[in-house]
Amino acid sequence: MSHSPAGRQPVIELDGVRKTYRTGALQVEALRGVNLRISEGEYIAIMGPSGSGKSTLMHILGCLDVPTSGSYHLAGEDVGRMSEDDLAEIRNRRIGFVFQQFNLLPSLSAWRNVELPLCYAGTGRAERRDRAIDALTKVGLGDRTTHRPNELSGGQQQRVAVARALVTDPALILADEPTGNLDSVSTGEVLGLLGDLHAAGRTIVLITHEPDVAATAGRVVRIRDGDIQDDTGPRSRADTEPRADTGFGSGGPAGSTPLAWDVRT
Repeated sequence: MSHSPAGRQPVIELDGVRKTYRTGALQVEALRGVNLRISEGEYIAIMGPSGSGKSTLMHILGCLDVPTSGSYHLAGEDVGRMSEDDLAEIRNRRIGFVFQQFNLLPSLSAWRNVELPLCYAGTGRAERRDRAIDALTKVGLGDRTTHRPNELSGGQQQRVAVARALVTDPALILADEPTGNLDSVSTGEVLGLLGDLHAAGRTIVLITHEPDVAATAGRVVRIRDGDIQDDTGPRSRADTEPRADTGFGSGGPAGSTPLAWDVRT
C-alpha cells in the first residue's frame, strides 16, 4: 500500500484501480490494481519506462480518463460518482496541467495563451488579462507577455505553459514529462519553478522516466507493467525546498483553492 505522511489525510486515494483498453479482440491492461495515497502539499514523482502505465495513471488522476474498475477519491469525493459538469469544473479550476508538448496556440501571445482557462470559466476580459500577466510575472516572464511562442525558447514556452496551469490558482499541479523536450539549462529552470511552487504550498505530481528529474521530488513512486513496484515514501519539505523564490512567498499561493472542495457549490 502506498502511503502518505503520518497524521495527514490523503487528497488523492486510489484503491485497486485498473485500466483496460480494448480494440477488437485485443485487450491491454495499462493499470493492474494500483493503490496510491498522496497528501496535500506533497511533491511526488511517478517514474517508469515507456509503456509502464505512468501516463495512464496521470490521466486518471487529472480526471481526463476513468478507471475500468477500482475507486478514485479526490479530496474525499468519489470521482466515479461525479457528473461531467463536475469533472469539467475540476479540470478547469482545481487542477493545473503541464505537458511535455507545450500545447501553446502559435497565433496568440503569451498572455493570451495563459488566459485561455479563464475564458472557458467565463471570467471577465480585464480580469483575465490581469491574472494572466500576473501568472507570467510569477514564472519570470513579465517582460515576455506579448511574445508569441515562436519568439520564445523551449524553456520559456514551458514556463508559459506553467503560468497557464497556475492562472486558475489550483492547489494541485500535474506535470507529465514537463522537461522531456528541454535542454539541461531549461530543465533546471522548470524543475526549480516546480520546486518553488511546492514550497509555496501546492501539491505537485510529476510524471517522468528520468532518474535525475525524479530525484528533485520529495517522494518517488516507481511503476512498471501497470503496477507500483516501489514507493520511497515522503520526505520532509525542507529536504527538497528550493533556494530560489518565484514571488509566491513562504505562506502559500495567494488565493489558491484548497483541495477540500465541494464541486456542488
